[in-house]
Amino acid sequence: MQPELYLSYSSAFVIGLLGSTHCLGMCGGISASLSMALPVGKGFRLRQTLLLMAFNFGRIGSYALIATLVALLSTQAASQWRWAGLLLMTIAGLLLIFMGLSMGQWWQGIRFVERVGAPVWKALSPLTKRFIPVNNAGQALALGALWGWLPCGLVYSTLGWAALQPTVPAAALTMFFFGLGTLPSMLATGYAANWIRGIKSNQSFRKISGVLLILFGLWTLPFQALLMH
Repeated sequence: MQPELYLSYSSAFVIGLLGSTHCLGMCGGISASLSMALPVGKGFRLRQTLLLMAFNFGRIGSYALIATLVALLSTQAASQWRWAGLLLMTIAGLLLIFMGLSMGQWWQGIRFVERVGAPVWKALSPLTKRFIPVNNAGQALALGALWGWLPCGLVYSTLGWAALQPTVPAAALTMFFFGLGTLPSMLATGYAANWIRGIKSNQSFRKISGVLLILFGLWTLPFQALLMH
């Protein structure tokens, strides 16, 4: 595997970790509700784990699918037009910067970007009612797969990063690793861990994460490529 792909996958994982507080706001509630709907008794923890893992891997699978669809267009555009690569890098960098500003609670312009996916979510969201309440792993997987299409600035920001990958499978893997980065906080929310609520309300964590995301975005912007042209 090319070294730059390792960097992309690890960076996507870190972005997922840094975006934990945003994930808690967008998906944490539904993740916690999976546990609350289960009757406490013998095998509760095992059933809880199965539902949480199924839901989250359904969600992550949708991220990879969306990245596949985006990459089918972006890789073709980059191969046909020389300027397309620079445009994609600029969009990816700006989205990460916008997400960092939102995480740090300095500017919420990323909400305008989230409106892009609103029509798709409007069509899919009624389907989620078919799987609520969740009684088994299959329902949790289907619900997670639908929930992965929820308009989310953090997802869109990382999709911009994924669109820069040289191949469609690499783009899908980038979003898969991003999803893995969001997994710890989402699982902790499902287990109703008290410390995760502390992270969500910790202003220092949000601001540090915001600054790091902004740095990721600045690093992605094609300054060097523009200077060479």
